[in-house]
Amino acid sequence: MTMHEPSLPKEWELVVGLEVHVELATKTKLFCGCENKFSHIPNTLICPTCVGLPGSLPVMNEKAVEFAMRLGRALGCEIHPSVMARKNYFYPDMAKDFQTTQYDQPTNADGQLALADGTVVGIERAHIEEDAGKTTHVGGGGRINDATYSLVDYNRAGVPLVEIVSRPDIRTVEHAKAYVSELRDILLAIEVSDAKMEEGSMRVDANVSVRPTGSDELRTRCELKNINSVRSLGRAIEYEARRHVDLYTNGEAPRQETRHWDEEGGRSTAGRSKEDADDYRYFQEPDLVPLAPTSEQIAEIDASMPVLPAARRARLGERSSVADEVIVTVVERGQDGLALGAIEAGADADKVLTRIQNDLAVDDWSAVTSESLAMLIQMETGGELTATQAKQVLGEMAAGEHGGDPKAIAAAHGFEAMESDELETLVDQLIVDHPDEWSRFVGGDDGDRKKMQGFFTGQIMKATKGQADGRAVAQLLGQKSAG
Repeated sequence: MTMHEPSLPKEWELVVGLEVHVELATKTKLFCGCENKFSHIPNTLICPTCVGLPGSLPVMNEKAVEFAMRLGRALGCEIHPSVMARKNYFYPDMAKDFQTTQYDQPTNADGQLALADGTVVGIERAHIEEDAGKTTHVGGGGRINDATYSLVDYNRAGVPLVEIVSRPDIRTVEHAKAYVSELRDILLAIEVSDAKMEEGSMRVDANVSVRPTGSDELRTRCELKNINSVRSLGRAIEYEARRHVDLYTNGEAPRQETRHWDEEGGRSTAGRSKEDADDYRYFQEPDLVPLAPTSEQIAEIDASMPVLPAARRARLGERSSVADEVIVTVVERGQDGLALGAIEAGADADKVLTRIQNDLAVDDWSAVTSESLAMLIQMETGGELTATQAKQVLGEMAAGEHGGDPKAIAAAHGFEAMESDELETLVDQLIVDHPDEWSRFVGGDDGDRKKMQGFFTGQIMKATKGQADGRAVAQLLGQKSAG
């Protein structure tokens, strides 16, 4: 995975911590029996508890607690006895004027998340809380300052959340993006959330600061909100880091505040000054009992945990020598089980992984089995199919043609390997027909040689209607230029 620093002078270092809010995929909300469902008629999935009416009392959703602990264990957290607290603040989409959350005694603490390149980001906590409603500002570009009026939908109020707070261990934009992608893969693997950023079930806030390179101080940070994609996260961090450097360079300093990311404008704008914990007047929620998971419950969660993405990547890495990027892609698509099965059936591991990465980027590949993929790869490595033919056959296998049988598909097209003598005759004729190009191939620099190899290979493929093996063509060209 290629990593790069943001566009900062070398004298400055980026410091990022991420807060990721994840909606849990329970059937009902955190403290009531209302349906937990995205995109419904506004204010129809609510009850007195959702909107904080006097006399309504919360009842904890056991499945939400289980999901939260499951996520904590997937992140290597310790699970502790915990209590719910009231976080007091006023906002239109929090009707009761406080959020029920966890404060000084969270369920999950002290974990870590390992990225694909081996970088480890510490997890401070992953605590349970309820979601707020959703406010829509009408007119004025959707911002509250210029809106004609605002509408509040409480359907989302009370939806169970886990807020995952990383330590400020992230030093590059690419690591920040990789962290979110890896976390999303974990959420999907353990089936506690659909993690759809476009629907708001996974929301990312970035705490950004900078410091002199080599320093270990933590300077004033700003929290970036309204980030709705991994791409936006990268752009927002880049912009904010540069803004901080410019302030320091001009003898100023950023102030601790919440800022909103404007994706269209490519800039952040000031929101509100950032509160400290004291400003929220936390106190223990009197209407909910403490959560005290037993060692047996934790052991049961551990026993049911699936193989996580990091372990799945390691499993493929032990069997092959392909680039990390190939393995990351195959695991992200959920195709590693297919690949392992084909490898265990005797197919070349590197060829299996590269063929999947390059030629099986489709939504539905269920018609391709490990056995049929292994057969295809063996046909290719054994010389029965060229690389071009194998690519075409795999595409038709995924589409279910001829029952996904590579031999039947190849036979239907009349694919067969060219005899070496026939291929060499074609290469010799091309050399005679294109003396200038051959001279550039033999005597040119690396760029010319590569370009002319592509030219000759293309001509051979055209003449043979794709039946020639590109590797065999390259080998012949190399032999003839050397002799």
